[in-house]
Amino acid sequence: MAQEPQDPKPENTPEAAAETAASADTPPAAETPPSTEDLLRKAELEAQEHHDAWLRAKAETENIRKRAMSDVANAHKYAVENFAGELLAVKDSLEAALAVEAATVESLHSGVELTLKQLVAAFEKSGLTEVNPVGEKFDPHRHQAISMVPSDAAPNTVMQVLQKGYVLNDRVVRPAMVMVAKAPDA
Repeated sequence: MAQEPQDPKPENTPEAAAETAASADTPPAAETPPSTEDLLRKAELEAQEHHDAWLRAKAETENIRKRAMSDVANAHKYAVENFAGELLAVKDSLEAALAVEAATVESLHSGVELTLKQLVAAFEKSGLTEVNPVGEKFDPHRHQAISMVPSDAAPNTVMQVLQKGYVLNDRVVRPAMVMVAKAPDA
């Protein structure tokens, strides 16, 4: 049998192996704690990062506030844009009626009816509705009583509308001017 050659390297000797095992049992040398200057520099960097983030957030909040104010101002400024566009068709119809040289009463009457339909359509698209409360109970929030007339109808019933009222999205623009029933004098 051939004998294996021995490794002349010292780490492969039994003594080196025992030394390595002994060093594994001893704890490693403790790291030195960072100095107070290092801790202070680190805290200052973190504080600067937080300050920068706060400044960016504050600027973004200010930009959002300004943008919202601008949007609200534009909404107020251009709120009637659609309604104005609808009214332009009514104006065009009226101008066309005035431009006719030899208009008859019948043609003017039919033209005015068509123009009124355009106006009513523009009102409906914009949420403006007519209040014509004949026969309804008097509502002081939607009607303005001009006078009271003796009637066999129930008291506080609207008998006649002198001027129609208008409501825009459930808000009274103009109350209806009405005559209200009262009990007949006995």
